Amino acid sequence: MRGNRTIKDRAIEALMVLTVATALVSCNRKTVYYHYEHTPIEGWEKNDTLTFNVSPMAVAGDYREHIGLRINGSYPFTGLCLIVDQTILPSGVMISDTLDCKLIADDGAVKGRGVSCYQYKYHLKNIRLDSGDSLRINVRHNMIREIMPGIADIGVRIDRIR
Repeated sequence: MRGNRTIKDRAIEALMVLTVATALVSCNRKTVYYHYEHTPIEGWEKNDTLTFNVSPMAVAGDYREHIGLRINGSYPFTGLCLIVDQTILPSGVMISDTLDCKLIADDGAVKGRGVSCYQYKYHLKNIRLDSGDSLRINVRHNMIREIMPGIADIGVRIDRIR
């Protein structure tokens, strides 16, 4: 009987396998936080700090933090320096990092993904959090120029490693 399967039967079987595989992959997702904040495209001011409030972690573990960046063609530099200040709550432990984002390769090629708007992702750090810990993450630029044009969004992504 198995040898007499029709093309329709095989297609239904393949669709069921694909559905189960997709469900297994999506249930295994490790991202616990993913959010972008908009900046004025005409210029992100140096004293305009973006704040990300991360809800308490359900599970203690190691987490990988990334900073996302979206810019357009009017951004005038090949890099961007960001200051990322984090407070782990409720303990109040503070962590400060400087992230140098290289946007253009030495050969002049754009390192981001996109055509007229480019998206970048930079690994910030790995951090250990306990169950119930939350984060307040503040991001600001640390460039000589007070107002940075062409930056559309800054984001934070946190994935559970283990």
